[in-house]
Amino acid sequence: MTMDAGTPGAVVPGGRPGLTRRRRNGLTWLAALVWLAVAACGLALMQQYAATPGDAGAPPAHWPAASRIPLDAKLPTLLLFAHPQCPCSRATMGELDLLMARAQGRVKVQVWFLKPDHTAANWTNTDLWSSAAAIPGVAVQEDRSGSEAALFHAETSGQTLLYHPDGRLMFQGGITIARGHAGDNAGRSALYELLTGPDGSQAGEPIKTPVFGCSLFARHCLPGGVVRP
Repeated sequence: MTMDAGTPGAVVPGGRPGLTRRRRNGLTWLAALVWLAVAACGLALMQQYAATPGDAGAPPAHWPAASRIPLDAKLPTLLLFAHPQCPCSRATMGELDLLMARAQGRVKVQVWFLKPDHTAANWTNTDLWSSAAAIPGVAVQEDRSGSEAALFHAETSGQTLLYHPDGRLMFQGGITIARGHAGDNAGRSALYELLTGPDGSQAGEPIKTPVFGCSLFARHCLPGGVVRP
């Protein structure tokens, strides 16, 4: 009696000896399930990483006297420290643009990009620098050797600080909802309220929000937020 390919237990022509179509289908489904499980785990890890804040540091409660950055005597001064190659910080620049569109003329803003020693002259010449420089009312500077970031104890790209004209820290943290994710967030909302309040000041402790980004002092920040010292 001759068995055709559709008969249970039949050997599929060209297949491995003893491997039936039913077994091959089972292996295909098993491989698909394994792939889905791996993909789901990878997605979960990516989401966990995106939602994990960076080191917030411990910014000084009062403007450091050793800083060469001028503290404005009339308006609050906002400092944003960034790694010029951090993909996570693209969202930060977008959020800063939105903030400035609503708070123009109420704050002095400077973005300081890390420039480590022994790096090429154009090391900070990135799309992040261009994006920050294009925001009206924002001054962009190189932080050579990270000296200013060190004075203000900034540790993560995107770290934002707001100081009152009297030198008092009003806000510290980030202005994105997660790593590389734009959208309404507590940081931008808090800054807007501080800058548009009756006198642009606050009482009590400074407002704190999580900061999402690469390590500020990493030499290289690769796509996906992976850093290399």
